[in-house]
Amino acid sequence: MDLYNDLNQKQRELDISIKSLRKTGNDYAEAYTNYRIKLAQELVKLRDEGMPVTLAYDVARGKQEIAKAKFNEISKEAIYKANLESINALKLQIKVLENTLEREYRG
Repeated sequence: MDLYNDLNQKQRELDISIKSLRKTGNDYAEAYTNYRIKLAQELVKLRDEGMPVTLAYDVARGKQEIAKAKFNEISKEAIYKANLESINALKLQIKVLENTLEREYRG
């Protein structure tokens, strides 16, 4: 009966992780959008000031506000990807428990 309880627990954890994925995915998308908008605005500003486009990209990315937005994007992406990995690990654990239960049921 412990295996059955473990399986149910893992399925509950999977449900929670999947629900969390929606939030972490949305957070990542927002951070990505914010970074891209800030970067584009800064590039337009620098171009309007006469800076060559080839140089403007590097200068814009070095500005504190843009760098912080990029850091936030990378952080949110890491959390999102970690959540995906957690889901995959839980799926694998569930599959192992199901196979073990099936062997015990037959055996």
